[in-house]
Amino acid sequence: MAKQAKKNWSKHSQLLVPLLSIALIILFNAFRDPSFFSIEVTTNNAGSTVLTGNLISILNGASELAILAMGMTLVTAACGGQDISVGALAAIAGSVFVKVLRAGEITPLAIALGFVACCAVAMAFGAFNGTLVSVFKIQPMIATLVLFTCGRSVAYWINGGATPTVESPLINAIGSFIPGVPVPTPIIIVIITAIVLSLVFKFTTLGLYTQAVGINQRAARLNGINTTGIKLLSFMILGACCAIAGVIAVSRLSLINHETLLLDIEMDAILAVAIGGNALGGGKFKVAGSVLGAYAIQALTITLYAMKVPSTDVKAYKAIVIILIVVIGSPVVKAKLNQLWKKLTAGKAGKEAAA
Repeated sequence: MAKQAKKNWSKHSQLLVPLLSIALIILFNAFRDPSFFSIEVTTNNAGSTVLTGNLISILNGASELAILAMGMTLVTAACGGQDISVGALAAIAGSVFVKVLRAGEITPLAIALGFVACCAVAMAFGAFNGTLVSVFKIQPMIATLVLFTCGRSVAYWINGGATPTVESPLINAIGSFIPGVPVPTPIIIVIITAIVLSLVFKFTTLGLYTQAVGINQRAARLNGINTTGIKLLSFMILGACCAIAGVIAVSRLSLINHETLLLDIEMDAILAVAIGGNALGGGKFKVAGSVLGAYAIQALTITLYAMKVPSTDVKAYKAIVIILIVVIGSPVVKAKLNQLWKKLTAGKAGKEAAA
């Protein structure tokens, strides 16, 4: 029984840091303002009944970050490094999406074609990054620096240097609410993306192989795993996540602005992976932890804005809190806490034996 409990603990302990982070934010807001997490039912401008409140804002606002964190987790696990070009790649995908939609009437078929096109382009750029990492053995952060530097310029060229709009009720539904559905559409898209990834991990060996490559690439190769292919695939999946995030971001505003679309989100995506308890050096991973990390970051941001912290100071306060969270979840602190736990449990077992 004790061994089974220990096994279950080790299986879920990775989620401890993001869950603790969210719990502390909830506790802080419970004392600061008990109504902070209240949910209200209101009617929006379109006449639909929708849910509103800070909790909905957190879940909705973190949608793009949560989706990018899922893909970033795979790249981190397989390659032991991070992709810093996800914001730029999302801008490219968003530009392609808008380009396709502006070619004719905006219909469900046009939106589907636009999504497929931007997915294909983003996955191609992801494959480019993956080739630099897996074939040419370039460190991921350096390899993706190329697209980080030029990606937004590419997005600028796709639409001829303009910031075109794509006004349509269908686009508005993707970025806000589907008529008759009270939950924001981006939240639903996050759930669908998470379910698809979960099914992929359940019915394929992708998760196991990704973990094996990240833990010991040489051993994985000797066991017949195509390490180059796994790394390449992880970047392509991240490319697809960038496309989804880009479509959501474009749909929120009904336009594409290559300079500001998901600006600096790559840093938050890396932090979400770290807060999620995933080793930034690769290996064992939990996508759920990264998603929780994304929501923890967004909850912190909404909390700071609710406290009337100036927007210019929010990043500084976020940095302080995130440093504390990352330090608490660091291997050194975890090892110390494990030692302390062993001492406490050993002492308790000794007293019970003596009794």
